[in-house]
Amino acid sequence: MKKLFKHFGLFLMLALFVAGCQEDDKTFGSLDAPSNIKVTYEIMGKSAENPYGDGSGAVKFTATADNAVSFKYIFIDETKVTSGGIYTKRFNKNGINTYTVSVVANGKGGVTSNTSLEVTVFSNFSDPEAIDLLTNGASKTWYWAAAEPGHLGVGPNNSDTGANYLPGFYAAAPFEKAGSPDSSCLYENELTFTKDGEVLKYALDNHGKTFFNAGFGEAAGQALTGDLCVTYNTAGLKTVALGPSGSLVAPEHTRGTSMTFSDNGFMGYYIGTSTYEIISLTENRMVVRAIPGNDPSLAWYHTFSTQPPVQNPNPGTPEDFTNLVWSDEFETPGAPDPAYWSYNTGTGDNGWGNNEAQYYTNSATNVKVEGGVLKLTAKKEILNGSQYTSARIVTDAKFSFKYGKIVVRAKLPTGGGTWPAIWMLGQNYSTAIWPACGEIDMMEHKGNEPNVIHGTLHYPGHSGGNADTATTTITNASSEFHLYKIIWSATAIKFYVDDTLYHSYANTASSPYNNPFFIVLNVAMGGTFGGTIDPAFTQSTMEVDYVKVYQ
Repeated sequence: MKKLFKHFGLFLMLALFVAGCQEDDKTFGSLDAPSNIKVTYEIMGKSAENPYGDGSGAVKFTATADNAVSFKYIFIDETKVTSGGIYTKRFNKNGINTYTVSVVANGKGGVTSNTSLEVTVFSNFSDPEAIDLLTNGASKTWYWAAAEPGHLGVGPNNSDTGANYLPGFYAAAPFEKAGSPDSSCLYENELTFTKDGEVLKYALDNHGKTFFNAGFGEAAGQALTGDLCVTYNTAGLKTVALGPSGSLVAPEHTRGTSMTFSDNGFMGYYIGTSTYEIISLTENRMVVRAIPGNDPSLAWYHTFSTQPPVQNPNPGTPEDFTNLVWSDEFETPGAPDPAYWSYNTGTGDNGWGNNEAQYYTNSATNVKVEGGVLKLTAKKEILNGSQYTSARIVTDAKFSFKYGKIVVRAKLPTGGGTWPAIWMLGQNYSTAIWPACGEIDMMEHKGNEPNVIHGTLHYPGHSGGNADTATTTITNASSEFHLYKIIWSATAIKFYVDDTLYHSYANTASSPYNNPFFIVLNVAMGGTFGGTIDPAFTQSTMEVDYVKVYQ
């Protein structure tokens, strides 16, 4: 009887095992390995003249197989899994190089098949300046520029060159994500770029949590009803391939360089992409644009700074100077107040060093106070060999200041070749020869590029065409008054238009921006910045409502 129960028990265990296997078969179906695996590729820009491509290094791979549910591409510097079998890889080693690519077809239940192929492709894209700016030649850490309006934003991705480089649909307010544990993890991101020989490396320290876009709950491992901070591992060093951006953004509104991160790397906010176009890049500020993985009609914008985000709860502290120490509101008609202003006249040395076409005068036809505003007028007229006249007034030796806030309300001139500027120069310029004295251009505008406002710093190593600069685009710069402002402290110089921050500089003890500076207002014509002067130009005026300095 005991033997009968023993054999019956064994029979029962076998029956349960068979039933379990049958249940597994119902779940997985046939566990056949993928077969008939095929991989084709298209080298971007390949032609009879360019058999290895157009130099972008981009290759589109397409993998197919029977019974496959996904594909894994294995390259020398990254691994990429795709459900559809299609992936575009950018090879960034310069020259004509041959690469071995392995492709794994994944079937149900983990069974796989694989193949490999070789592809020969040409790459000649190079942006060494971007690498140096990202890494400072070695390693540099970047943070979300949380104090800037629009540091996170989204806009259209279309052919409208007047809007497709701006977050026109949504722009985050300063520190908007700081108020909730559902989003505050965004500002904890530390993005470190490192130059390793000729290779650019990247690491994201998210301190344990990543801010996910609601559309990517699957990658987050949970269903998301809104954007949310989710526990997510971002450890590991990625390689970064630089290439041409190839976007719809007009060249004047982008650097034209893209960054593609290996192994699904991303820049802090998870939107299902590893490729980011650099819109602008300086030593201390970066704006990137990316197309999310679920909607090619959109473009997300991220703004980063080399300064960690620190929210200032006290607007009266030196982050926002409020004590008015000097102002001119131009209320008295006639010449500008001689207690405040003097004139630079003539052409300076070689057109003030910029090959400018105007002759500066102190004539009332070029500079006067009228109707409560200062008017600086550039005119087409011959004077002392110059074809144009204009005006440039300065507070040199009359008023200078160190640190504070300067606000200028102005309406800009029109016409190709006009070059109005609101700027400051180090008061020690006679002994610390430019650029050692430093220059702060709080507003420059090209009549040939209406409504694009430039904010620029000139200092040793970064002057002339290599200056530290950024731009922002506004509307009606020449038909309406706008506020141009900088906030300058021992730790930063921040540039604003209409109270919108668009450029930041991390001030240091070794910079020239720890000495008094005086104010300059002028309208130049042509030159290295103003460009070609419209032959039909006759005259145009910059109007200044007021200049105010706070400390």
